[in-house]
Amino acid sequence: MTIDAAVAALRRGGLVAFPTETVYGLGADAANPDALARLYRVKRRPPDHPVIVHIAHGTDLDMYAHDVPDIARALARAFWPGALTLVLRKRPERVADAATGSRPTVGLRVPDHPVALALLDAFRGGIAAPSANRFGRVSPTTAEHVRTELGPDVDVVLDGGPSRVGVESTIVDVTGAEPLVLRVGGVSEDDLARVVGTPVTRRDTGEIAAPGTLASHYAPTARVVLVEPARLAQRITEATVDTARIGVLALARDLPETLPSEVTVLTSPNDIDEYAQVLYARLREADARGLPQVFAVPPPAQGIGVAICDRLHRASANASAARR
Repeated sequence: MTIDAAVAALRRGGLVAFPTETVYGLGADAANPDALARLYRVKRRPPDHPVIVHIAHGTDLDMYAHDVPDIARALARAFWPGALTLVLRKRPERVADAATGSRPTVGLRVPDHPVALALLDAFRGGIAAPSANRFGRVSPTTAEHVRTELGPDVDVVLDGGPSRVGVESTIVDVTGAEPLVLRVGGVSEDDLARVVGTPVTRRDTGEIAAPGTLASHYAPTARVVLVEPARLAQRITEATVDTARIGVLALARDLPETLPSEVTVLTSPNDIDEYAQVLYARLREADARGLPQVFAVPPPAQGIGVAICDRLHRASANASAARR
């Protein structure tokens, strides 16, 4: 499919899946309530759960938001295009209430992917785009993930290859007296602090004011069990599930020297960045293989490792909780 076909679909109220550096998004015209209603139906997303609006340029901030504070402009200059979403006071003529759960604020982002930017430039409007998966499930990082999960519910799928970052954007609320991190993601809190000038405060629990912050999220069908590196071999030995039906997700350095041969090592990335890139693909692989249980060893909570740990903790929460 082409950019022209995607733009035509958006303008007639359709849905377009497109790549970003974080994950693939499922896009609709941010100013079209009917298109947004369809987006929420396809996602099976609660109507009060806001979505991020993607824009083409940082210089477009004032087109979609008003009373933009200086700190928001500084963060946009530092990290856009990139894996940072800024929550600002919205201009309702450019962003429909359906995109923001009827809140007076909107999350805005300029993605760092040539296909996404080409689409935004050609469309000349905001594209509301949560991740291109059913609510609560594992986010897609390839076009094939989107096609497998959403199928004919999407009008156009743009293929831009595997996502480079692999986990969603960091969300920062800049509408108050100080910036608040609502979701950890592709931009680290240390990097934010260097621009803000002080450590940033995290508020990613409580009222759902940002995507991806429900207790149970990013969840495969397989049960995800978090394990410390030193206990991985023992936990596998003690497991009540047949070892041939167990998957392991860990950094190469955290794998024990010996594991039962029938255990499926889903991945053994060499560093934290690679772990982020393959995380969702490997959780999807576990489901494709029919594995009922995955033992996951979280990486060190440093840099993007903070976001990986967050996603694994939410994936391991009770599967009966709300899903995205």
